[in-house]
Amino acid sequence: MTDLSQHIETIEAGYEFLLAYAAQGRIEEDRSQPGPYASDTLGAMQAALDGIKSALDPNADPFHAVLHTDIDKARALIGFVLKTPPLSSEAVDNLNVSIHLRTVLTDIFVLGGHLDNEA
Repeated sequence: MTDLSQHIETIEAGYEFLLAYAAQGRIEEDRSQPGPYASDTLGAMQAALDGIKSALDPNADPFHAVLHTDIDKARALIGFVLKTPPLSSEAVDNLNVSIHLRTVLTDIFVLGGHLDNEA
């Protein structure tokens, strides 16, 4: 599996975790309980988005340029959620339905399909 594929998998798995977290009705993230934790998942997703962005040259393909812009927007949103405690189920649910996160997820699905076709 390439680094790019691993980054895509991290984001897809993270989004699935966030969907489950949002459904739990948590008031805030409770680090006294065993993980995984939403904040760690969001941090991993940000790192994976950085990895995707650094792997794609926005000057090489117009889609790469679009993906760079969409990643910047999703990263800003994730960063805002992480800086605005508490990390409740409601906050994560609002993040999950954000057009910025959904857009980058769709972009990543397209990119992943392209990578699958190249393999």
